Formats: sequence, C-alpha cells, structure tokens
Amino acid sequence: MSTLGDLPPDQARLWMHRVAGWVADHRDKIEQQRITPDGLRADVTAAPPAMPEHGEPLAAIFEDFERAVMPGVARWGHPRFFGDVGSTTTAPGILGEWLAAALDVPAATSVSPAAIEIETTVLGWIRALLGLAETFEGVVYDTASQATLHALAAAREATGLDVRRRGFAGAPPLMIYVSEQVHGSVEQAVAMLGLGEKSIRRVEADGEYRMRPTALRAAVARDVHARLRPFAVVATVGTAASAAVDPVPAIADVCRDHGLWLHVDAAHGGAAAVLPEGRWVLDGVGRADSVLVSPHTGFFVPAGFSVLYTRRPEMLRAVGGAAPAEVRVGADAERREVDDALERRFRALEAWMVFRAFGRAGIEARIREQVRLARRFAEWAEADPGFELAAPVAMNVVCFRATPPGRSDAEVDALNRQLVDQLVATGRLYLTHTRLGGRTWMRIAVGSVLTTEQHMAEAWSLIHDAFRGR
Repeated sequence: MSTLGDLPPDQARLWMHRVAGWVADHRDKIEQQRITPDGLRADVTAAPPAMPEHGEPLAAIFEDFERAVMPGVARWGHPRFFGDVGSTTTAPGILGEWLAAALDVPAATSVSPAAIEIETTVLGWIRALLGLAETFEGVVYDTASQATLHALAAAREATGLDVRRRGFAGAPPLMIYVSEQVHGSVEQAVAMLGLGEKSIRRVEADGEYRMRPTALRAAVARDVHARLRPFAVVATVGTAASAAVDPVPAIADVCRDHGLWLHVDAAHGGAAAVLPEGRWVLDGVGRADSVLVSPHTGFFVPAGFSVLYTRRPEMLRAVGGAAPAEVRVGADAERREVDDALERRFRALEAWMVFRAFGRAGIEARIREQVRLARRFAEWAEADPGFELAAPVAMNVVCFRATPPGRSDAEVDALNRQLVDQLVATGRLYLTHTRLGGRTWMRIAVGSVLTTEQHMAEAWSLIHDAFRGR
C-alpha cells in the first residue's frame, strides 16, 4: 500500500481538533498576552533552518510553532491593539476561513457554481449596506492595492487613447489628482501603470485634511492650459492618517466638467456609511466611476477580501481587471477569458458567514460602538491641557499629541515619536504615529471587537502616565 497522499485520516482529524482548540484558547487568553514581540529574537524563524529531507511529526512542528514562531508574532486581535485600522478578527471569520481552506476552490468557476452565487450574494449585501445603486458592479480582489491598480488602469483605458494596445507613444502626459493624504497604493499603481511620478498632482487640503475642490479645479485648468491630459481624480473617504473625508460631491462636479474618471477610495472609511448617522460619508459617491471598499476594514471579515464597485465594468474588463461571470470548461475551453482574479480564493465564504452570524443590526451596533469608543478617548485627550486633537473624530480613528509648554515644534514632534516607541515597547499597548500638517501626531484606531471602554481607559492611562513621567 502506498504511503503517499495526505496525512493518515486519524492523524489529520486529531491535529485539526488540536489546532481548533489552540485557536480557541488563543482567543480566550489574548488579553493576558503581550501585544508585540519582546525584542528581536535570534530563533524567530522556525527550526530546522533548511527544509528537512524527510517529513517530520506534526507534534515536533507544532512545538516549534509555539517555541519559535509565536514569540515573534504581534497579536493584532488584542483589545489594546490600535494600529492601522485595528484587527477585525472574529470567530465567524475564522470559521469561514477554515471552511474556505478546506474546500480550496477558485471563487470564479462554473465547476463550483455555489462559489459564484455566494460571491454575488455577498457583493449585493455590501452594496446594499453602503447604499450604492445596483448599477455598480462588484469585483473581488485579494488586496485594496490590486483593486486600486485595476481601477486606475480602467480610467486610463477610458481616455480613448488605447494605451493598452498602442502604449504611450505619441500620447499626451496623463495627469491624476489626489489628496495630500492619499494612500500610498495610488502612488504604487501610478508607477506600475508606467505613468510616472510627475503625473501625480497633490491637491491642497483644508484644515481638516480634506481635498479642496477649488484647488482641484484650478490644478486641472492649469494642466489643460499646459496641453497635458487630466484623466482621473482619487477622492478618499477615510484617509489612512486621520480618517478625513474628501468632499466628494464638489469633486464630482469637477470631474463632470472635465470628463475625468472619479475613483473613490473608501477602503478605510466606507464602513461608517452603514450607520444612519454616518451615511453622509458617501454623499456623492453614487456619481463615481469606481468605488473601493475593504470589508476587512470595518466589516469584521478576515484580511484578503477587497471589493471594487464600478459603473463602467466594460472599462475594467478591457484591461483584464474583471473576471467573467462564468468560466467555460470542456468543449468551450477556448472561450475562456484569462484573468488573475480567477485564481482568487473563496473569500466571499468568510464574509457570508460573518454577515449571517452578526446580521445587519449586529454589524451596525459594532461599528457604532467602535466610533463611540474613539470619541470617548478623544474626550479624555481634549480635556487634558497637556494634549490636543488633530481633527474632530468622525470614525474610529483618533489623532492626538502631547503638547508640553516651552518646547519647539521639532522637540514636540520628537517627544510624540518617543512616546509611541516607549509605549509599544511595553507590549501592553500598540499605537502608531503619523504626519499631519507637517507635524507628528499619535494615532489610535479602534478595530477589535474585543475592545471595551475599559481597554480604552487603560490605554489612556498608559499614555498619560508615560507623558507625565518624562
């Protein structure tokens, strides 16, 4: 009898149960653990250093996982982890990921029609949550950066210059307009599309770090006069630094007047629109050509599931950025359309489980609580004479800083960076620093469903005591 194939069924079942128990224990005890690794360890990489010639027992592998891997892993699901947009790890999401891994089917294949149906259903649910019109067609990507790249490629195609086929030879320089607070993925996309850094126009922001529509209109007019070719604007709903919301209606007016593609990056802030009181963040977004949403940012879905909605799917398909609704096989194989999105994992299953387990009301309540906790923290910082806020808190992000009297701007910036480093080094709190208006600010983002007001109070106490102790 051959010894090849998978693990023996009894071993596989035993270890699947053991790993499930480990995951449950990890979630139960995560609050008592360090958030960040205790310094750099020489043995972080799992033993052995070279691939073994022969298979090893799972017991030995798992022992190395606990001994060598876990000490070097940050616990993003910790209730006092406030980095980036926090962690949206949830039990339904974990279960959905297990099932998706066990099935291991591509999400867009007629061989598994249920995968297509669930993805279509989930995209419809998200569209309804955000109040987008049914004219927006959704496409799933693994990352927001990949979706941004394809959206801007579609915008380039919509110019009618036929760049995909003819290249840039003889074409006028194409210009794209972004906020000063635009996400770095836009710069990456511009570089990958061969447009060059000089094609990016950074439009002046107002006192709350939002793009100024008057400055945008003036920048477009200058480039038209210089015989350049404006082709797209990226508006942001929830900037990465401060969760600022660009004035999309006024930006859409500029795009309409000049025939520009409007892409709205709502990866960070779109979830706020689930709340009736937060619907305003998507005002005017219905006029966009494409809208980026990341369900793992605010919708409690595991990472690796981003959605691009567009009113012009034909442009997305023209650049290979959208998979066909059905992949033909067998006798129709020659009619198959090739696209990297066809190989994406069945991520929609994870979202399907999360949305069903929590329901619309549950998702809304959790988002509202995270916004409440952020505002509660902001109240404490604003009430303390030694601290100040960068901007009003509209979402789950707070930007603030310590402002000791009698110090220069450079000294205050350095102090706030040092405070962040000092606090993170304790392993009891994780936050970041960012630059706004040329100054350094501390930043927290509430994202874990495990975070309570007690955790926020503990975080504020740690920050306050660290500042007073210097």
